[in-house]
Amino acid sequence: MPPARRVPPRGAPARRPPVRRDPDPVEDDWFDDYTDAEVNGVETITGPRATPGSVPARGDRRTSAGGTSTRGRSADRGRSAERGRSAERGRSVERAGSSVRGASSARSGTSGASRQPARSTARGTAGATRTRPVRATPVRGAARSRSGPGGRRPPARRGLDGSATRAPLPFVLASPRRRIRASVVLMVAVLVVIAGRLAQLQGFGSSAYAEAAHQQVLRKSVLPADRGMITDRHGYPLARDIEQRAVYADPFVMSEVDVLTAARKLAPVIGRSENELRKLMAANGEARFVYLGRGFQRSVGDEVTKLDLPGIGVLDERGRSYPAETLGSNFVGFTSRGDNDVLEGRAGLEQAYDDVLHGTNGRRQIEADPSGREIPSAQSMEKEPVDGSTVRLTIERDIQWEAQRAIAEAVRNSEADGGTIVVMQPKTGDLLALADAPQYDPNNITERDQDAIGNRSTGQAFEPGSVNKVITMAAALDRGLIDATTPITVPSSIERGGVRIADSEPHGTEHLTAAGVLARSSNIGTVEIAERVGSANLEEMMRAFGLGEKTELDFPGETAGILPAASDWSGSQAATIAYGQGMSATAIQMASVYATVANGGLRVAPRLVDAIIGPDGVAQETAREPERRVISTETAATLTRMLEEVATDQGTAPAAEVTGYRVAGKTGTAKRYDAASGGYKGYVSSFIGFAPADDPQVVVEVVLDNPQKGAYYGGEVAAPVFSKVMSFALTTLGVPPPGTKPESLVLSLDR
Repeated sequence: MPPARRVPPRGAPARRPPVRRDPDPVEDDWFDDYTDAEVNGVETITGPRATPGSVPARGDRRTSAGGTSTRGRSADRGRSAERGRSAERGRSVERAGSSVRGASSARSGTSGASRQPARSTARGTAGATRTRPVRATPVRGAARSRSGPGGRRPPARRGLDGSATRAPLPFVLASPRRRIRASVVLMVAVLVVIAGRLAQLQGFGSSAYAEAAHQQVLRKSVLPADRGMITDRHGYPLARDIEQRAVYADPFVMSEVDVLTAARKLAPVIGRSENELRKLMAANGEARFVYLGRGFQRSVGDEVTKLDLPGIGVLDERGRSYPAETLGSNFVGFTSRGDNDVLEGRAGLEQAYDDVLHGTNGRRQIEADPSGREIPSAQSMEKEPVDGSTVRLTIERDIQWEAQRAIAEAVRNSEADGGTIVVMQPKTGDLLALADAPQYDPNNITERDQDAIGNRSTGQAFEPGSVNKVITMAAALDRGLIDATTPITVPSSIERGGVRIADSEPHGTEHLTAAGVLARSSNIGTVEIAERVGSANLEEMMRAFGLGEKTELDFPGETAGILPAASDWSGSQAATIAYGQGMSATAIQMASVYATVANGGLRVAPRLVDAIIGPDGVAQETAREPERRVISTETAATLTRMLEEVATDQGTAPAAEVTGYRVAGKTGTAKRYDAASGGYKGYVSSFIGFAPADDPQVVVEVVLDNPQKGAYYGGEVAAPVFSKVMSFALTTLGVPPPGTKPESLVLSLDR
């Protein structure tokens, strides 16, 4: 049986349990427990006496003033209190805590069993109620006292105004009601957001989102209009549109496996490397359209279609083709793709007549599945394209071909920098050929072709030299100052404006006729005749022939040349301009001068475009400029007879003769201005003439820029080329040889 408990005699003081000392009473967690017992409005601690620095014995229980146990409630509150708050609360213990503890101690001595001290060990007071240990806690609502050795209390926390303050308690979501309330608020907020989004999608923005969804399945494509052709005078195409195929990818709908498969299968078909195709599709992974190749023939497109690769498609498109390759490329020009993938002219007639040649593209709209394939049952919209108009030229294909062959050969043989040939009909102004060297193929333009792009006959001006003497003679003849037999004394040299002037071949004093001055191309004799005309009259005549202004061709890059006003001519310039130095002109301008003489003194503007043929096949001829008389018929006839003597053994260009035909023309050998050095370097060699002289049908001009191999005189390097081209042109046009022979003119009075 258990041993009897030892009960202290009545009246004996209760044995106080041993006191535990805490090294840091402020941080002890027993400081954080509260009870609901209140005495005089403040919370108190019941049980054994709680003195500063003491700790209740184990087994003691907290009770309210009426003795009711508060064990469960105080325990819950003790567990929920934060240990971190104990130190802060310990510093703010109310000053009245000591009085409350005193009152509590007094009550513990007079009360019954509920006032008995709890046992702190196994050995305790008999009859004492066994309770859970309690800790001395500060009174709620008042400043706590800090227990410690010696019972010293810490000073109370005070505010700026000196009044005692209580440290703010952090918000702790310990209450179930608070948790439920917060959860409800959060759920309501989420539901409101969802409801608002649904209202936006299905209500306010439903139509916009529906349209956006519809646009994702739409595929829009351009139905290209055929660009009009450029043809020669007989309808032979020099430039035309052709049917082509383009291969494209939609990387957005393609997986990595699709990309690899497409690259492997397409590489041998479209002629691009597998690695190149793979990189092209991978680099545009978010794109919906990437060209993999363009300009393929129809058969290539059909082969790609048969592969049936996801995300890979074939488009019909129009490309530009130049079936004659280099033929006429200098004036036809070329195209490239511009805005909206439309072909646009970049040079020559392609550029000048771009608004006429290009049509109006059509449109096609389809619905496609995620793989990019058209949905057959879906609605589609299509607008038919309107083709462009055809530009028909005055060019004769065969003569153009011969002219290009001849000038290319001459440039190659003479090692010239370049050359040009103009073939023209004097009565109509129609240009039959405009040939340049070097040449290029507009089907395949490379970097080395940059110098060949452009039209020399309209875009490059040069000092014409002796071919300009025909204007000086025309001015004197038309004013009656000379005739073909007028004697002209030609010394070995003359000086004008401090500049010594001589002929190309040294000689002593000669006595020539006006016809002899022109036939032998005497600079000195020409200056003497020009001085009879006067600078102002000479300038007027030159402008009447069309020098100093652009031709009516209005060709891209055309230049007007340079013709200063007579009032600005220096003493030497007034002399040199008479024989074609000190001013500049283009090949087309000089060809027009000789065409005017060949046409009996009537100037007809050069024509390159003959008619515009609409998509309906109706041709509209281009307007012709009105003829303008420059010199009289008599002057033109006399001048023609004088020019015939040039292409004889007595003149400077016997090599210009055309078997069976009478030829009238003039050589030119001019000093060449070099822009790089700022001075004269090399020569420009030329010959311009027409035939038959008694009924002119064709004018041919040959110009060689800076020939460096062999002779450089126009009569030696340009005249032979003229003879070949003129002979071919007359034969091609079916011009019969004349049945007349010219009368001989007296050229020199020394015999």
